[in-house]
Amino acid sequence: MTIAEAAARCGLPESTLRYWERIGLVNRVQRDASSGHRRYRPEDVATLATLHNLRAVGLSIEDMRAYLAAARRGDEAAGEQRDLLLRHAERVEAQITTLHTHLDYLRAKAAMWDARDRGDAAAEAQAWPKVRAAAGDLGVPR
Repeated sequence: MTIAEAAARCGLPESTLRYWERIGLVNRVQRDASSGHRRYRPEDVATLATLHNLRAVGLSIEDMRAYLAAARRGDEAAGEQRDLLLRHAERVEAQITTLHTHLDYLRAKAAMWDARDRGDAAAEAQAWPKVRAAAGDLGVPR
């Protein structure tokens, strides 16, 4: 299939397919002898779909490269695959924790402004300790 068809099938822009080939993340794609256009095989598209999933969950190019290298080695690399994915899962969990901290601050600050907007001085006074606590959790120096 053509690059346009392969890109559509995996939900990636053509430029990404070309980039991944240029940096050696994926093997060079076979070319049509007469036109020189890329011709993707079903296994190429399956690899691209896997990479798209890995990228969607935030794996770096280097981790995607390591994943593919281990995948080529098959079952003997199952432990490496597990470890690579679990390491990334830990990074995602840390990001989620950070985002929850950001969300707590935003909600506390919005509650304070909501109270001020309503002219509710008591609610605003109650909101301030939550704002200060959430700001402290952000780790920003005061």
